[in-house]
Amino acid sequence: MTKRTTLHLGRGLGIEIEYMIVRSDTLDILPVSDEVLRKATGTYANDYETGNMGWSNEFALHVIELKNTSPVPSLKNLPNAFQRQIDRVQQFLKPLGGCLMPAAMHPWMDPRRETRLWNHRYRKIYRTYDRIFDCCRQGWANLQSMHVNISFNGDDEFAQLHAAIRLLMPVIPALAGSSPVAGGKITGLHDTRLSYYRTNQKKIPSIMGKIIPEPVYSEGAYRQRILGKMFRAIAPYDNEGTLQHEWLNSRGAIPRFDRSAIEIRVTDTQECAAADIAVADMIIAVIKQLASERWSDTEAQKKWGISPLLSIFNDSIKRGENSVIDNSRYLKMFGFPESKARTGELWKHLADCSGKSKTLSPDSLKTVKFILQEGTLSSRIIRSLGKSCSLDQLKDVYGKLCSCLARNDLFIP
Repeated sequence: MTKRTTLHLGRGLGIEIEYMIVRSDTLDILPVSDEVLRKATGTYANDYETGNMGWSNEFALHVIELKNTSPVPSLKNLPNAFQRQIDRVQQFLKPLGGCLMPAAMHPWMDPRRETRLWNHRYRKIYRTYDRIFDCCRQGWANLQSMHVNISFNGDDEFAQLHAAIRLLMPVIPALAGSSPVAGGKITGLHDTRLSYYRTNQKKIPSIMGKIIPEPVYSEGAYRQRILGKMFRAIAPYDNEGTLQHEWLNSRGAIPRFDRSAIEIRVTDTQECAAADIAVADMIIAVIKQLASERWSDTEAQKKWGISPLLSIFNDSIKRGENSVIDNSRYLKMFGFPESKARTGELWKHLADCSGKSKTLSPDSLKTVKFILQEGTLSSRIIRSLGKSCSLDQLKDVYGKLCSCLARNDLFIP
């Protein structure tokens, strides 16, 4: 969602999904996003728009982003809309010997050796990031996510939305984790992408914060306490102001005041458009219910500090749906009846509530129930690989994921 809007809370939604470009025969990365965009536009453009959908370059040349470019009131038409764009990109990639790969990390990419940064328009931005942070490494050059954008209008709605998002963020990896492999090995983490992401800008800590955003609930306070501090911190490394814009903010959810939306960044890319949109729909449904005070009031939600949320978040990164929440106060915020639960059990409760209240579409509910029954994509990938993790096994499993993306099918181990 790139166009300016001032729609009320949840009335405008935007989804951005990043995919890897790989060689069709070996599944090694293929850095040709610039050629794909050139084929679509006739020049080395950063963006291509067709109707309400768009394609964009990303940091590295083996990644391309697909998105809806204007806000939509619901996600019901987006699975087919995204699939049409996936099909078109695949057509451009075929003569280049490439195809798209889903999931949040390439399983055997060597970023130090293989990364090629975008080198066309706006390349100064990427070169500045690279100069400051050394971006040819995991957590920069090898990570793909889905960004979920939710609109708000004014400070009151910003406060409602920010409080709800902060509260839900810690358990999102337990629904959406898809990155259990990096560097050719099973890492032991459910969401390896987020593990790398949370430390990739530690040179200037105020840019990232602690991923869980600070409890700030007005635009003026946010600009002063978060953005101002961040811009001052990076200024000695960026005397031309190349990066001093609100998109520099790398927290797991960032206010985009330029388009009156909050962008959630902690969701791994799934195996197909249907899964991505279902996960996004589930996240949005819960956030809307929190904002409408279905289970707890906004003032109670606003009081949560970072530390207890961060503890739950870190455990979700490590253990996914099998992480255990023993914070009864947190569970109570979602109307969960017990004082202790696995994160997967909390998501089942939230899915049931969302289905009964019809805040989640039937198609999304069906897909989310599949994920909750069969496990997150991370869990299904690990189950498919077994105990050993040879390159041949990785190519077999991730080749199947590529087929799932092409057919818009769920991955079944």
